[in-house]
Amino acid sequence: MALASELGLDAVLLRIVQLAVELTDARYGALGVLTPDGGSIEEFITVGITPEQRAALGDPPTGHGLLGALIRDARPLRIPDISSDHRSVGFPPNHPPMTSLLGAPVAGRGQVFGNIYLTDKQSADAFDEEDERVLVVLATQAAVAVENARLYEETEQKGKDLQRLQVLEERERIGKELHDGVIQSLFAVGMHLQGLAAASTDEATTRNLESSVDDIDNAIRDLRNYIFGLRPGILADRQLDDAIRKLCKEFEDRSSVVAIPDIDAQVAAELSSSASDVIQIVREALSNVERHAGAVTCRVTLRRIDESRIELSIDDDGAGFDGRPTTGMGLANLRERVDALGGSFEVRSATNEGTTVVARLAR
Repeated sequence: MALASELGLDAVLLRIVQLAVELTDARYGALGVLTPDGGSIEEFITVGITPEQRAALGDPPTGHGLLGALIRDARPLRIPDISSDHRSVGFPPNHPPMTSLLGAPVAGRGQVFGNIYLTDKQSADAFDEEDERVLVVLATQAAVAVENARLYEETEQKGKDLQRLQVLEERERIGKELHDGVIQSLFAVGMHLQGLAAASTDEATTRNLESSVDDIDNAIRDLRNYIFGLRPGILADRQLDDAIRKLCKEFEDRSSVVAIPDIDAQVAAELSSSASDVIQIVREALSNVERHAGAVTCRVTLRRIDESRIELSIDDDGAGFDGRPTTGMGLANLRERVDALGGSFEVRSATNEGTTVVARLAR
């Protein structure tokens, strides 16, 4: 069943899982949406594995055991070692291996819409209370998105003017809840992280915390706009080439990595219909540079390479790597975005020779 594609529900939920993985430093994250009758999972979104690994999962988890407990009990679970918990059943045979688990119900107004869970915090042995608080806030955000999408779909099917008016009223209500409740909670998380950054004496920790605050700010803006069928906030009243330049400036100010935009304005104009996706690709690639590259400079290039293809590349002069990149670099997410645009994706890197991420799009 298509869940209100006009509102971009899949994009909202994917962004929520991505943000949960980033803010908690989880290795893997997943979100399952139940069918309206609660009998099975109809949407299953993952972050932290390749498309091949996702395909190997086959059917989503059954909702038994730990994941079923999230739905039945409608409260968070934080388990340092799931092997010692008798409820650790129901995961697909090819599910990524995991030790610790943090989960929360996707619930709102007395109804459980699904669950979200994370596995294996990479910077510590287990998830902590702050991780749980962040996940609960994001799970509430997901519930608002699912509720809004289903209401919209139901109203479209009925096709009655009265129902359409109710949709508008419900959107206003959800918008108020979003601003007064969920977004304020996200602001609170951001302020807490800012406090931790101010109190930290470690420069790298401070920089990472400040980067997380920026991620929260961007997510608040993007999620609000997605729910109301708008483009990402950085694109408001701005052409794609200007938006990329602004993104580079924000990245440079935040990370102290010199970011050079080399954008062909005419090519950018041709991509106006895909501007949201292009911005997300650039944002995620720059985030990788900040988190993993140890670079001094990077360049974002958008150009035409022949009559039928456009190339978007992000290169840096950082540490680079040999062989396969780690799953923590989030390249699978980038590849999925480019695939969704019908393009091809390539990563070139070598130790001490930097990294180049290339997306080639048909135009």
